[in-house]
Amino acid sequence: MKYKIAVSGAAEIGHCEKMVKKKAEEVGKEIIRHNGILITGATTGIPYYAAKGAKKVNGIVIGVSPAASEKSHLRKYRLPIDNHDLIIYTGFEYAGRNLFLCRCADGVIIICGRIGTLNEFTISFEERKPIGVLTNTGGTADIIKEIVENSHRGPGKIVYDSNPRKLVKKLIKLIDKEKNSVQK
Repeated sequence: MKYKIAVSGAAEIGHCEKMVKKKAEEVGKEIIRHNGILITGATTGIPYYAAKGAKKVNGIVIGVSPAASEKSHLRKYRLPIDNHDLIIYTGFEYAGRNLFLCRCADGVIIICGRIGTLNEFTISFEERKPIGVLTNTGGTADIIKEIVENSHRGPGKIVYDSNPRKLVKKLIKLIDKEKNSVQK
């Protein structure tokens, strides 16, 4: 089975660090190189650049849209459809889409981010999903360690790295550990 890895991050990247587009693309490529399928929120910004990277290495990209139809996805939400092989139109708005997205994934990678990324992080944390945080990208990603430490809920299943290649490897290792413990 292929790994299903979601990338969560800022749809608007003006506050992110300068190299974030390149790093997001590299994360997308690495997910595919490690026998993965990329899942995104079918949106702009970080998820879009990750999808772009995945497609550069002929990967499979699935988008989970907050819209109920392609028409709504394009017109109401003004979200892209390129760089995806399949988009699931949930009709769940953003909060419902975020829950669906995180539950679909074996693991979630956080890059930069804003409040929606924080929502996807907390869903993943509560669902006890393996999480990878690409540090030094700005926004939500750079405050997650502090949030986790101050939340008094334990460390969760989180790996951190500023290098996209190393982060994906660490996350895959964590996902494998989870899968092996379930199978025993």
